[in-house]
Amino acid sequence: MSLKIIVLAKQVPDTRNVGKDAMKADGTVNRAALPAIFNPEDLNALEQALRLKEAHAGTTVTLLTMGPARAAEIIREGLYRGADDGYLLTDRAFAGSDTLATSYALSMAIRKIGDFDVIICGRQAIDGDTAQVGPQVAEKLGLPQITYAEEIRAVENGRITVKRRLERGVETVEAPLPVLITVNGSAADCRPRNAQFVQKYKHAKTVTEKQEANSDYMHLYSSRPYLNLTEWSVADVGADVVQCGLSGSPTKVKKIENVVFQTKESKTLEPKDEAIDELMKELIMNHTIG
Repeated sequence: MSLKIIVLAKQVPDTRNVGKDAMKADGTVNRAALPAIFNPEDLNALEQALRLKEAHAGTTVTLLTMGPARAAEIIREGLYRGADDGYLLTDRAFAGSDTLATSYALSMAIRKIGDFDVIICGRQAIDGDTAQVGPQVAEKLGLPQITYAEEIRAVENGRITVKRRLERGVETVEAPLPVLITVNGSAADCRPRNAQFVQKYKHAKTVTEKQEANSDYMHLYSSRPYLNLTEWSVADVGADVVQCGLSGSPTKVKKIENVVFQTKESKTLEPKDEAIDELMKELIMNHTIG
């Protein structure tokens, strides 16, 4: 059976490079000050979607992302790896969204997309680590959900079988379609870019990007419809602006603090069990561990 799959993906600030300018005064992330990357666990989710596409002829994979205009790069990255199309939710009214406002906006966009069988996303984003958006989207759409997925094993007879990775082991569960699945970082890594897809989609752009682009390639967009990336605003998805962005976000950041670990002293141990035992006792006594 062919499937219609939506992959929720997010462009996130690279938290490996957080500095003093990482947050704005209002407690939101200063994305302009940080390098932007494809959220790692969303890449794991994309790989699961692409494997389903390979296993079921006629399956399509659509990316959905929310963010500023530059987040269209996430859609292109998905296309380079084998996705079929994508939608960018972008509007000033979405700025400052917490998980509640984000899941509301995404659920409204999914309703507009309409027909789907499976929604897949990463377990959590590295800029928030809440693991809330996927389950909240499922609740807003009234869908069954499977979290902490490590592998999608089968889809047949309107049901999906998934292996979950939990803290104390693994389990295999089933759910009816349509379903939302969140994927762990322990799942298979996403495949690299495909050279042919890079050549095919390298000029794919949203309306906003085309307005800012060099005119040399503008003739391509009428002859190659797949290069036109769909861009939606709050109004386009029929969302209530009060439930979007900061106004729809009850979560507020009170304080951010940069912690830098520095080595003040060092200690050389003899390669003996007794020396290791003494070190462990010392660390426990001064509450470094334990």
